[in-house]
Amino acid sequence: MPSFKYIAIGKDGQKQSASIEAPNLAVAGHLLKDQGLLPMEIAEEGGSSGANFIQGLSSISFDEKISFVENLGVMLKAGIAISRALQILVKQTSNARFKVILSDIYNQVEQGKGLSEALAKYPKVFPSIAISMIKVGEISGGLDKSLEYLSNQLHREADLKSKVKGAMIYPSVIICAMVVIGILLSIFVLPSLTSIFTEQNVSLPFTTQIVVAFASFMSGHSVVVIGGLIGFVVLLIAVYRTYAGKKAFDFMTLHFYIVNTVIIKLNLARFSRILSSLLKSGIPIIQALEVAGESLDNTLYKELVSAAAADVKIGKPLAESLGKDQTLFPVLVVQMIQVGEESGSVQEILEQLASHYETEVDDTLKNLSSIIEPLLLLFIGGVVGFLAMALITPIYSVYQNAQ
Repeated sequence: MPSFKYIAIGKDGQKQSASIEAPNLAVAGHLLKDQGLLPMEIAEEGGSSGANFIQGLSSISFDEKISFVENLGVMLKAGIAISRALQILVKQTSNARFKVILSDIYNQVEQGKGLSEALAKYPKVFPSIAISMIKVGEISGGLDKSLEYLSNQLHREADLKSKVKGAMIYPSVIICAMVVIGILLSIFVLPSLTSIFTEQNVSLPFTTQIVVAFASFMSGHSVVVIGGLIGFVVLLIAVYRTYAGKKAFDFMTLHFYIVNTVIIKLNLARFSRILSSLLKSGIPIIQALEVAGESLDNTLYKELVSAAAADVKIGKPLAESLGKDQTLFPVLVVQMIQVGEESGSVQEILEQLASHYETEVDDTLKNLSSIIEPLLLLFIGGVVGFLAMALITPIYSVYQNAQ
């Protein structure tokens, strides 16, 4: 029986990590809940099975997942049996890896398993929100309606991700180009220019001395510098993939001027939209909070929402639990959720918050681009001006000596 490593919150509110044996990941999650633990992360140790191997290799786009959910919902609404619908989707899928996964899901459904149970075998392909909403649809008999809600939610998430990526493309390209050009100039161009000054018996300005020293170091240790940069990037990626590294990165982004506003609004929009969609599909508030917490990318938001689910389970108000950190959940959000709890309209309040923050994210990203562009131009202009001053100033000294 496979073993699963987990991180969970106990009844005392403390985090704990250990291993548990279970037939699959879904069962492992249920076993932890039966023990009074709130799972935050569950991953199979070793992962040597064929299904996990395929899952690890899978590179399935978000659009393909949306298409799968939409097409399945349309066919079920048209009265086609779920096994037949899955069989059609297997034939229509062009992605070879996705075809293997859907074939396995079809076989599991044919053997009598529920669709949500079959999808839970691939948590890296199908998010927890999809599994939970489909499970509710199966229980209530409204699977086609749950798939419609899920499709709308996935479309909104895809739209948010597309806006964020679009806003980050320009500055990312410029910064990468600056780094590459700077390294090439330092290794191949600056040494030949600065050698002219070092050969002359002239007093060099301080700025020129800095450029000469930098160019000399880069030309003499170019392999070490390039190797060190590559190693540093690889190390950063490796650290980021650890839980502690991801949490440290999330903490820094939440306290970094300019981008922190986008990060907070983006997470609030996702949390509000996911939770409202889950409640709309009929999922209980505690389970909805657990799924919403798992669906968030930011570790700090994930931990706070998971802790809030544990608090709600013992009878505490949701607004009180979320209000513990006013950086993550501002007073306005907490107050609106509190009003929703008192009036019994939490779902409607969350939908309003989601729409508000989605609009805010869109406007902020547009303004962010207009802020970043002149800052980058100022930085590039400053570097060019510094080099021009450092290289042109000593030319007059050399010219005077020549005369």
